[in-house]
Amino acid sequence: MSRRLWAASSLLCAAFALASCGDMGRFQTASPAAIAAKPARAVAPSPAAEREHERILSSYGGAYDDPKLEALISKTVNRLVAASDRPDQAYKVTILNSGAVNAFALPTGQLYVTRGLIALASDTSELSSVLSHEMAHVLAKHASIREDQARQATIVTRVVTDMSNDPDLTALALAKTKLTMASFSRAQEFEADGIGVGISARAHFDPYGAARFLTSMERNAALKASKLDPRAQDFLSSHPATPERVQNAQNNARQYTSPEGGERDRETYLAAIDNIVYGEDPSEGFVRGRRFLHPKLGFTFAAPETFTLDNTAQAVIGVRDGGAQAMRFDVVRVPSEQTLGEYLNSGWMEGVDKASTEDLAINGFPAASATAHGDQWQFRVYALRFGSDVYRFIFAARQKTTESDRNARETVNSFRRLTLEETQAARPLRIKVITVQPGDTVESLSHRMSGVDRPAERFRILNGLDAHAQVKARDRVKIVVD
Repeated sequence: MSRRLWAASSLLCAAFALASCGDMGRFQTASPAAIAAKPARAVAPSPAAEREHERILSSYGGAYDDPKLEALISKTVNRLVAASDRPDQAYKVTILNSGAVNAFALPTGQLYVTRGLIALASDTSELSSVLSHEMAHVLAKHASIREDQARQATIVTRVVTDMSNDPDLTALALAKTKLTMASFSRAQEFEADGIGVGISARAHFDPYGAARFLTSMERNAALKASKLDPRAQDFLSSHPATPERVQNAQNNARQYTSPEGGERDRETYLAAIDNIVYGEDPSEGFVRGRRFLHPKLGFTFAAPETFTLDNTAQAVIGVRDGGAQAMRFDVVRVPSEQTLGEYLNSGWMEGVDKASTEDLAINGFPAASATAHGDQWQFRVYALRFGSDVYRFIFAARQKTTESDRNARETVNSFRRLTLEETQAARPLRIKVITVQPGDTVESLSHRMSGVDRPAERFRILNGLDAHAQVKARDRVKIVVD
């Protein structure tokens, strides 16, 4: 019973990635915008591919509209297609409005790349390595195989869920299915890397771009301060940048050119990504330090000290340093005629102590709270009505302490309306490309970064600089500004 309570509340890292208790995804817009390559035969998506396309858009913030980027990607894809073994294969690339670092392909030739990945890349050859890699999955029929695997996994999930009330059994079946798919995809990655590096090299891009970008992605994932799985929604979850894979990409590149050969096209690339949105889109809610703000819906709250916040498509997740406490914030549908106390006791969460339920007012908003207990975790749950929506805070602690109670109380009490000034000031972070001046250093330039943690390390990763590299006058570099 208590283990089921934990699974129901979706506070374990695995559950965070799989569950969708709330409906935060409905805040995301999906205005499709795509870049068509030149081959005469157009991409003809199947009904299943169309459904998957819409799911991808809703999961990744819709399409990102940027004519400069679209022109760059269209030109890059055309070069890669002409250099591939199948110049008749059509592709359609959609830039996704997400700060996650991700890219993937559908069997039809529909390719997806996030603006987060585009912002991380340092030149066109690195972007071409990602696009050619995803094209290779299509050419090698990997995408079709994955589609079959995903369909089988869905069936397994449905059967196990229908047959078992034991969440441990369900989670085990899901984990085994995901592991099978992951190990299968790892074998494909090496093949796709080989094909992709060859396509990039024949298109006269620097084939070492793949190895450089794999390294950047691994460093970027390691930098994430979140105690959740930092790769839950990222490219590396299915495209692991192991040392063996980086070495394999380098070996593939050596077959085509020397390390100095091939076109990087850095200046053109930096000009195209100058002013691109970096990180989260504020219109859909965003994290700044310990605070979450949602300008469109007009509210904000602050997480406790030592908590790291992560805004996912399903919920805002917070984890305390050390992992002994966690929180989840999401939106739920509660009928207007149902009181919030009745909702907390309605059975959506097991182990609720009904005697602990109490009605509250939080900064003028009607609310209710209750406690719930498990073998290993203790819960404090709040439901708060804000306009026509009900928001839910779920706090979990391995041991109930004065500190954990205070953290929950202070977080919920910090929920309030945004002021007009705060709403107007909620601007997205952007990539700004600047020229290094005499006397500039990594440290001085990183001090010009806004809204990011560990700015010096992030500056190095964004610009492909290792731990000891220094900038030189007249170099063009990326910084993050608001």
